[in-house]
Amino acid sequence: MTFKPKSTLPRLSREFYQGQAFVLWTHTIEGRTTGWLNDEFHLHFRELLLHTCHRFELATATYVLMPDHFHLVWLGLGAASDQWLATAFFRKHLAPQLGGHRLQDRAHDHVLRDAERERGALADSCAYVCQNPERADLTRQWRDWPYVGAVASGYPDLDVRTADYWARFWKIYNRLIDSPNAVPALTGRATTETGPRSRCGPLREERELRDMNRSP
Repeated sequence: MTFKPKSTLPRLSREFYQGQAFVLWTHTIEGRTTGWLNDEFHLHFRELLLHTCHRFELATATYVLMPDHFHLVWLGLGAASDQWLATAFFRKHLAPQLGGHRLQDRAHDHVLRDAERERGALADSCAYVCQNPERADLTRQWRDWPYVGAVASGYPDLDVRTADYWARFWKIYNRLIDSPNAVPALTGRATTETGPRSRCGPLREERELRDMNRSP
């Protein structure tokens, strides 16, 4: 089974992007302009992606940077994960790295259904995403494309190109979602649903998101 981005936010209600949601995000450059993608940008992109995954309790199963857009497959790791806030944060801090280019007003998304979350189905779908450079005739083999990868906080050598990637990824995923410190440490939320939220955590990001006057 494969998936393709079809919609813009808000496609589904906010809750579909929270918790242990699996979502394919597509971010497109305004006017489909090119010239921003290079090795230096890729380094900044990975650094920011790592910070985003850590702060919002996410794992990036696959990412692919194309000359005029990029794809992210994000997996929420806990109840406090919020991919709307993560997307707003990521786009805000990525913007300066684009130079004179800018992202389109909204990202496209596809929230994975139950059947698409199965291990084999997710691997097939991520393979389809990874093969974008092949279909665009940018490379003969997607593994030769330099701007493809995966990110999980604490695992700098995680590589989507390796033969044992998915066996390793699921071990890491299960380890991360079992982490007892993940929710309070990464988001600033209280450990109970009825407790107060940190003034410097998601509440401030909610205000920033409203100030943008648009969905991420």
